[in-house]
Amino acid sequence: MQLHQLTYVLAVAEERHFTRAAERLHLAQPSLSRQVRLLERELGVLLFHRGPGQGLVTLTSDGEALMPFVRRVVADVEATSAEARALRGMARGRLSIGATPSLITRVLAPALVEFHASHPGIDLLVVEAGSRELVRQLASGEVDLALVVLPITDPLVATVALFDDPLVLAVAPDHPLAGRHRVGVTELDGLALVMFREGYDLRAVTLAACRDAGVTPRLVSQGGEMDGVLAFVAAGLGAAVVPAIAMPAESTLSAIPFKRPGLSRTVALAHREDRPVPRPAQALMAQLAALATVMAAGEAGAASRN
Repeated sequence: MQLHQLTYVLAVAEERHFTRAAERLHLAQPSLSRQVRLLERELGVLLFHRGPGQGLVTLTSDGEALMPFVRRVVADVEATSAEARALRGMARGRLSIGATPSLITRVLAPALVEFHASHPGIDLLVVEAGSRELVRQLASGEVDLALVVLPITDPLVATVALFDDPLVLAVAPDHPLAGRHRVGVTELDGLALVMFREGYDLRAVTLAACRDAGVTPRLVSQGGEMDGVLAFVAAGLGAAVVPAIAMPAESTLSAIPFKRPGLSRTVALAHREDRPVPRPAQALMAQLAALATVMAAGEAGAASRN
């Protein structure tokens, strides 16, 4: 088994077409087909169902089972190459960083601005997704580093807690609770709530807090992303439980803290457990940790004033 054969198989699996995969790899199609068949013969399994003409293919059940391992090997080799480039002073390279939508604007964006100023030769790829999806991409090698919400249980992924992120109840200016200084979780019982989509960390945190308090909110809208949820709140559809850091600075919405002990989530940096963190990722991790310290100090100051 050779690395280029795995790369060829991955290209065919992604394109679902031998001709397109050959064009992407700058190969003649017969050469590509021959290498794929050689690998199938060595593995003793059929990876693709070949369609009649035109190079169309679909993965067999064996191919589907083996493809995550192929992706991981190819990603690990690419990471090795990226690390070698980093050792030459980080003059060139690529860094893939993921974050949940609520963490991109206030946490990731300022850190990336500083990182790019210090390392302009590093290409940055930002992936926006929920924590569960980001953990999957970390484990498969698709991203190098991610800002996620704890807890994380994947044995391939290591985490370093950064800060506790307080949650607030966002309401429109004319909402009955708009003038309140604090609210209790029990006051969510029967309250019209705009809810995030399935897989969103905030959805799980909110519903778990309601279950623990023995209350049932009235979900008037489900399936939104952060911008959509805040827009629905502003339009008066209902309230929403959101991170304090996600509240727009110029918004007319009220952000009402929860009564002690309050609601919060723990934000962490995540990376692969079983391989060294690439040097560009190490540099960004240091910047994110420094930013988290400043943010935590600001939250502590705000809490003492309240």
